[in-house]
Order: sequence, then structure tokens, then C-alpha cells
Amino acid sequence: MAVNWSAYTEEQLHELELLPLARWSGGVPEADAAPAPAAPKGSTQLESARQRIEVAAPPVVRREVPPPRPTAPASRPPATPQVVAPAAPLVRRAPAPGLGQADWTSLRAQVAACTACGLCQQRTQTVFGTGAESGPWMFVGEGPGMEEDQQGEPFVGQAGKLLDAMLASIQLSRETNVYIANVVKCRPPGNRTPTPDEANACADYLDRQIDLVSPKLIIALGKTAATRLTGQEASLASQRGKDFSYRGYPVLVTYHPAYLLRNLPDKAKAWEDLLRARRLFAAKG
Repeated sequence: MAVNWSAYTEEQLHELELLPLARWSGGVPEADAAPAPAAPKGSTQLESARQRIEVAAPPVVRREVPPPRPTAPASRPPATPQVVAPAAPLVRRAPAPGLGQADWTSLRAQVAACTACGLCQQRTQTVFGTGAESGPWMFVGEGPGMEEDQQGEPFVGQAGKLLDAMLASIQLSRETNVYIANVVKCRPPGNRTPTPDEANACADYLDRQIDLVSPKLIIALGKTAATRLTGQEASLASQRGKDFSYRGYPVLVTYHPAYLLRNLPDKAKAWEDLLRARRLFAAKG
């Protein structure tokens, strides 16, 4: 129903707070004169007008907006547990004929002619080993680097100088009572870590070197040598300070000198390992 705004005076509309609505709908011009004094509240005329307006004006319908639904957190797939595969067993190749009885001369000749793995294709020469062939100490590293590949002797670069200093700190030297060898006898490209297949290809050569030296104690330098001699695919830190045995020979584990050149704070740990090795050696008489 349309509202007849002309039936009310501007004063009445003002009193009823309907003046803005009347002007918006065109019922009262904007230029009207200022309103006269308001009529007393509660007058019969104003009450009657309010009732007529309430009947005429359409009711205001307020729609209630439902509150937003809580958003469920995005479901995430369950984390896949990481499974650490056990270390693969060492697969040994068939030893060369007569290797078990080879002396130093024939063993060196067999290593120099070896083509059991792909490392032979890029070597300058094999790196057999060096030091006191009767021990009684034996240190086993990872593999030759560039300088070792050129000179044919293990540990001749900066890592070799550090190793010599480590040996001297407990009255040892490669000239008198230490034999030094590597897990592999040829340099891996870019000085990378030898693969298990490459280590397996040289396994019998290293075993024969150990038997010829017959050491009272073997020190594994770095993770590759530790894995080869302990048979455990574990971190080097977890193997330090423990006693191992390889084919009846006692084995201890410590850091590789090349690692110590990059991680100077661990030199103190390597020093602890050497002191422990000296105590164990002395206890064996």
C-alpha cells in the first residue's frame, strides 16, 4: 500500500522520524521551509498518524544470516615412515688364482694388472699401499686422490701430511711400524666415494694385504673403510669408541684426514680415538 505523505504535515513527519523517508520517496520537497515547533509528544493526532504509517508501510523483513560453518582443516595424508634398508651383504667376486698364497711381489703385480671394475679405465696407475709391511699397525683409507694417482702411493697430499702428523703424535710412522692401504686401488673419478661394486672388486686384494701385514690393530679411516671392515652401514659417529673385529683382527674407527681438514673441531675427537687405540694396542702386549 502506498503512503499518502501529503496527509501529514512536515512537523508530524519530523516528530515521527519519517521526514527523510518522505523526502526520498518524493512526498515532501527538499526546499520546504524550516519545520514549525514540534507538537507535544503523545498527542492524539500524532498517535493516529503513527498507526496509519505502521499499517501502510510494508514490514521490514530481516533475514537472519546463518553463521559461517567452521572449515574443517585440510586433511593431510599420513606421513610415510622412512624405512632404512639394511646394508646389503658383501658380494665377493671369485679371488684370482693363487691370491691366497701371493707374496708382496706377486700381489702387487696382480693389482697393477687388475681390470675387475671400471676404475681401471681412467687410472694413471694403481695405488697399492705403503709402509712397514710387517706392521704391527695398519691404517685403511678410502681410495686414492689425484696426487696419489699421479705418484702411485696412498696419502701423499694434504690429507697425507695430516695423517703423518697424527701418527707422529703417538710415536708411529709409515717408515717404521705402520702399513697404509686403501679400500680401492684406483682413483674414483672426481675423488668421489667408491661404489660397493668397486669396493667388492678390490676386496680380496685388501684381505691379502691384511693377512701379509698381520697387524695387531687396524684403524679404519672414514666411513667407507669403516663399512668395509665392520660390515655395518652406520654413521661414523655411531661406530667411534666401539671395538670391532675383521677376520680375527681388532678394528677401531676414526675420521678420515681429508674430513678433518674440512672440519677442524673434530680433530680433538680423532685425537681421542688415537689415544684409545694406543691404550688398546698396549693392552694386547
